[in-house]
Amino acid sequence: MKVILYMAITPNGLIAKSNDDTNWISHKEWNSYSLATREAGNLIIGHRTYNTLTKQPEFSEFKDIKIVVVATQPVNLETEKHSVAASPKAALDLFASEDKIIVAGGGSLNASFLKENLIDEIYLDIEPIIFGKGIQIFHDKDFECKLKFIDLKNISDNEIQLHYQVLK
Repeated sequence: MKVILYMAITPNGLIAKSNDDTNWISHKEWNSYSLATREAGNLIIGHRTYNTLTKQPEFSEFKDIKIVVVATQPVNLETEKHSVAASPKAALDLFASEDKIIVAGGGSLNASFLKENLIDEIYLDIEPIIFGKGIQIFHDKDFECKLKFIDLKNISDNEIQLHYQVLK
């Protein structure tokens, strides 16, 4: 099983504004993320990301994928294809038969997966916007991991994607 962290970020490392707003993410970046998620057929996200994502019209693109929300509190799930796990390891256990798993935020969940050494690769889609306050890609955990550069790809004339392997 390959676990991939896939995030859109600003050059200063933010994944959302303080109010969870992600409207700054381009359609081209969304299409890249959506394709990777649909190809994998699954997604692991935190409860705040789930609540944000389910309110967006593009969420309908994920109607056929299995989503696991990592949360320690009750979550109102949209369909029976969605479930809740109490930890990153418990979420991965629900995908034991899958070849590829997509993890996509928020910042606390991303940090938890890296701290527990559960991420194999990272895709960072860098958007051309900077704002001062927001949600960090890795939030509130003490960890360090080394990366190996794999690839750089242009998503558009103004956006790039960095691809890394996490060294274990």
